Amino acid sequence: MSEAASVHAVRARIGDSEFDRDTAVTRRAPGVYDIDLSAGWTIISAVNGGYLLAVLGRALADALPHADPFTISAHYLTASQPGPAVVRTDVVRTGRTLSTGQASLYQYDDRGREVERIRVLASYGDLDGLPDDVRTTARPPAIPPMDQCFGPEDGPAPVSGSSAIADRLMLKLDPATLGWALGSPSGKGEMRSWFGLADGRDPDPLSLLLAVDALPPTAFELGLSGWVPTVELTVHVRCRPAPGPLRVSITTRNLAGGFLEEDAEVWDSADRLVAQSRQLARVRLG
Repeated sequence: MSEAASVHAVRARIGDSEFDRDTAVTRRAPGVYDIDLSAGWTIISAVNGGYLLAVLGRALADALPHADPFTISAHYLTASQPGPAVVRTDVVRTGRTLSTGQASLYQYDDRGREVERIRVLASYGDLDGLPDDVRTTARPPAIPPMDQCFGPEDGPAPVSGSSAIADRLMLKLDPATLGWALGSPSGKGEMRSWFGLADGRDPDPLSLLLAVDALPPTAFELGLSGWVPTVELTVHVRCRPAPGPLRVSITTRNLAGGFLEEDAEVWDSADRLVAQSRQLARVRLG
């Protein structure tokens, strides 16, 4: 375990933390789950996409015979708001090593009509049953030690566009990707950070779905500001993360037509690549 993994003592346990309580779904009927989306995971007024993905991921873990997300692809149709929601799941196929399902989250408009917010298709399996063989050219991101990085609490004032979710995360950003916060964005479209939950809960496969979408958008380092809503997000969970803080690296290589891609890698305290993702997001130019 790296030195950074022991920076803070674990205060909350998996299954008994704010993240677990706020992503918990209540089964109303087979394949139908109720949840009250927490305002604690909002960006401005919209609910964070990674938090939403974890909510649907938890419902699918209950609906499918396998517990661990291997790949999950989400299309964000309309912005979710804090408050009551319903998740409906369907089992597409079950097999010995993988099972596949789909799920949608709905909320109600002011006329009481259901509005679909997000739709996902996912395959689940058993991460503990995977072979140990790893052949890779991937390397962990070069991030300075945590005490040389900076979080929202280190700024002289709240960052423009900051939100409730920042209070629930432990983020320590690489200074090389913080030019946007100082009025001098690098133009490189990169964001790197240590990541954890503020209450000290260790990572698990469901929290990885949050980690890939929890950093400030790379658009900030491209000199843009404002909300960057996700259109589509696909996450691959590669193995169960070791205890301790994660390292997240996100890059954007192409912004065109008002859309950009973000490629994320998540590394654990044992220097393993535990999750990868790609998303398409919309940016507001000018």
